[in-house]
Amino acid sequence: MIGILSDSHDNLNAIRKAVDYFNEKEVKAVLHAGDIISPFTVRVFKELKPKLYFVFGNNDGDKVTLKSWFEDIGATVCGEFGDLTIDGLHIALLHGTNEALVKALARSGDFDVVIRGHTHEPGVKIIEGTPVINPGECSGVLSGKSTVAILEISNLNVEITELKFY
Repeated sequence: MIGILSDSHDNLNAIRKAVDYFNEKEVKAVLHAGDIISPFTVRVFKELKPKLYFVFGNNDGDKVTLKSWFEDIGATVCGEFGDLTIDGLHIALLHGTNEALVKALARSGDFDVVIRGHTHEPGVKIIEGTPVINPGECSGVLSGKSTVAILEISNLNVEITELKFY
């Protein structure tokens, strides 16, 4: 299983909930589709047990410090685009500000799955047989709902979960 989140927007409580959720589910890796925002969030992400991969989003500020601090905890910083293979699954990881690019990646046939964020709208769209997964917004800033996703590697099944705060 792969954990997926996006648009965490400095919400430390939401990030903590996501980290706890992914640790509990014992996912193999976690993919963040951008808009982490500030480097200080590393203090919560360092509690994540699986490997973290992320791309930059349109609202990420100090990318140099984000890159440095996250690399210090063992995360892989993919820049603007991640071309990843995890357990034989070929994954495109991007923030998704350019819809034509998201669709082109899905249509290319080069990837088993495309993971994107940016719209804050959770869901899975199938474009010419390729799942395009958006976990929604971890932060809950627009919808009021903090959502993340889990992708089952063996069958591409996707479960989107709303994280509850008590």
